[in-house]
Amino acid sequence: MRFVVVTGMSGSGKATAIKILEDEGYYCVDNLPVRLIDKFMELVFMPGSEISKVVLGLDVRSDKPFAYVEEVLETLRKKGYQYEILFMDANDETIVRRYKETRRAHPLAPDGRIEDGIKKEREILKNIKARADYVIDTSMLLTRDLRQELIRIFQDNAHFNSLQVNVLSFGFKYGIPTDADLVFDVRFLPNPFYIDELKHLTGNDKPVQDYVNSFPQTKEFMDKLTDMITFLIPYYVKEGKNQLVIAIGCTGGQHRSVTLANDLYERLKGHGDYGLKLYHRDVKNSSRQ
Repeated sequence: MRFVVVTGMSGSGKATAIKILEDEGYYCVDNLPVRLIDKFMELVFMPGSEISKVVLGLDVRSDKPFAYVEEVLETLRKKGYQYEILFMDANDETIVRRYKETRRAHPLAPDGRIEDGIKKEREILKNIKARADYVIDTSMLLTRDLRQELIRIFQDNAHFNSLQVNVLSFGFKYGIPTDADLVFDVRFLPNPFYIDELKHLTGNDKPVQDYVNSFPQTKEFMDKLTDMITFLIPYYVKEGKNQLVIAIGCTGGQHRSVTLANDLYERLKGHGDYGLKLYHRDVKNSSRQ
């Protein structure tokens, strides 16, 4: 029997995660009344039950205070029931944007500001997030990325990467990414924009890469940056951080930042026990890896 409790921040993709797991053959029940949780577990764990994969969705809209929900889960664990907790999360800006796009009110602030509801919910859910077996931050995930990650964990039984590292290139003229944890300015390097044959290319093109990498300060900077990032990552993991956004910026986000973001991604790939993705925010039609 594999029993997964799915909870998390409203607007983080909890319903989407449950639907994905349902498509993968899990028997899913969302927002069951709290007083029925123990009875439900007794039924699905009964010897001879034909159900072997179960998802139970829980959120702050339950009929009891969430602290009571946590007590019920802890009591069931003490009784010997085994389950895993999947906590869905996203940064505040992403959650606010999603609520505004759908024109819905936050369940904890139906007549107030979305930000106030988010703050209340984070406080309510902080304990169960700390206990979660898996924390997935969907701030920069497409639905297909989330599907791949859930299938990898709950179907393929692959190891869960507790830290997701996102390497992101951007242009300062369009603003610093609001979700960036570490920001590096590479405008100290010569700009390919002023070379006619390179101006309309990007850091995904070899001529631009060759030009940017032809300067000794480029390699020295990348060596120092790689050393620092690989030094920091284990400490971020130790502190329970689940997402690290490394933003590398140049003027327009087309040449130098893209070249160095690609290089850092390649240097970090396969280097440690963490997930890794590459994004080019300001390059049109850029692919995500």
